[in-house]
Amino acid sequence: MTGGSAHCGGNAHCGAARIMPARIVKAARGWIGTPYHDQASVKGVGCDCLGLIRGVWREVVGPEPMPVPPYSRDWGEVGPHEVLAEAARAAMVEIDVAEARTGDVVLFRMRQGAIAKHAGILTPNHSFIHAYERTGVIEEPLSEAWARRIAFAFRFPVPESGKG
Repeated sequence: MTGGSAHCGGNAHCGAARIMPARIVKAARGWIGTPYHDQASVKGVGCDCLGLIRGVWREVVGPEPMPVPPYSRDWGEVGPHEVLAEAARAAMVEIDVAEARTGDVVLFRMRQGAIAKHAGILTPNHSFIHAYERTGVIEEPLSEAWARRIAFAFRFPVPESGKG
């Protein structure tokens, strides 16, 4: 995706340091069992896949870097712009999909020709945490069916305080 090197777009948080993956996974696991609720981000009450990422961001990085405009749930949406990836690129560190590791955010293209519309956080043992309409927030194996849909990967930036 990025020719083997991380880049940050306009991200002021960018740097070589990395938030400890265990801290990210612990925060994400704290959301397991949260019911699915479109466009929400309240631990234990409701969230969608983006709401999960936003909630983990607040816990490990700090305040959200930008307001989130309304968005559609249509996984088959097509268009000239990868809206979710472009927003992530502005706030996170984009990495090659092949370089994604525990604690990294992955974006999924759910249908061929569609834009990436689903997100999850990689966890140990080839698994990931995500919010899914039928199940809420769960951790499940990153099966081949899921892995082949990964279109983008991002790393959480180190907070301004430098604590990771």
